[in-house]
Amino acid sequence: MCNTCGCGEGDTRVEGEGLHEHSHVHADGSVHSHLHEHAGAHVHDDDADTSHEHAHRHADGTVHSHPHGHDGAHLHDHGSAEDAGQPVHYGRGAAGAHAPGLSQARMVKIEQGILAKNNEHAHRNRRGFLDHGVFVLNLVSSPGSGKTTLLVRSIDALKDRLPVAVIEGDQETSHDAERIRATGVAAVQINTGKGCHLDAHMVGHAAERLKLPENSVLMIENVGNLVCPSSFDLGEAHKVVVLSVTEGEDKPLKYPDMFHAADVMLLNKVDLLPYLSFNVPLTIEYARRVNPHIRVILTSAVTGEGLDEWLGWVEAGARAARVAREETVSALRRRVAELESQLASHRD
Repeated sequence: MCNTCGCGEGDTRVEGEGLHEHSHVHADGSVHSHLHEHAGAHVHDDDADTSHEHAHRHADGTVHSHPHGHDGAHLHDHGSAEDAGQPVHYGRGAAGAHAPGLSQARMVKIEQGILAKNNEHAHRNRRGFLDHGVFVLNLVSSPGSGKTTLLVRSIDALKDRLPVAVIEGDQETSHDAERIRATGVAAVQINTGKGCHLDAHMVGHAAERLKLPENSVLMIENVGNLVCPSSFDLGEAHKVVVLSVTEGEDKPLKYPDMFHAADVMLLNKVDLLPYLSFNVPLTIEYARRVNPHIRVILTSAVTGEGLDEWLGWVEAGARAARVAREETVSALRRRVAELESQLASHRD
């Protein structure tokens, strides 16, 4: 379950696999996992009903009711007409979100359990990637940003210089993975079904299927969504958020968690700027208001604008990953030599 929206994971499918690990958080905060067939739905309910119905009477005499948790804050204001222009904010509680029938305390406990389990998998993924010098990027965006087209163009430019592989995330179809394979590189499709994001466990299984070569680049194209993927560490080196100029300038302010979590923003489809009313400096200002350290690169998969800068950054990251692996290997060899020397001196 997603800590943000409660989306299901029961029908997640990694190409070629029939089983998926599914975690549940119990009322006491403990977590257990089990494997089940992807095709089958799994129902598990450990929540006691802590909600009650609350009624509101409107000025016209009508009444409506809704549930809310006993220890959770409830936001419902029937104040003056002046308040009509103000947003109704459901993200100011301790959980930063709202779910009918769940208190803020319960939501926080669920979120902590889910993210803790995910972070265990992410730590294992990251350790494995570092040990093999694999530079991993998590590409995130809203649907229609041009992420896959940009990825294809990037792979065509990189594949003769670096080993590249891709994990594709979508709710359904393998269309994007097929587009990637047409470039000649390996790709595994993950279909999340009702899920709105990839998690570290899915990525770990997909990476095993890819059999990533040492000193390679792994591009993870996440499900199109600017909300939930911001919370889930996949074991990547960096999150890269793709924002197209056909979207609004204020996306970084509307979805601050994602832009805060990203190290790079690719402002894509800039070839369309002559035909749009889009304020590039304002968008960059908004992004840096949320994340002062975010790197911004203007790109176009059609004209190739910005690709040299983007791919230069990717190659620099791949070199750094290779150097880090070589240093780790060298340190291990030195330690082995020290131990062998100590053992030899004890024998003497």
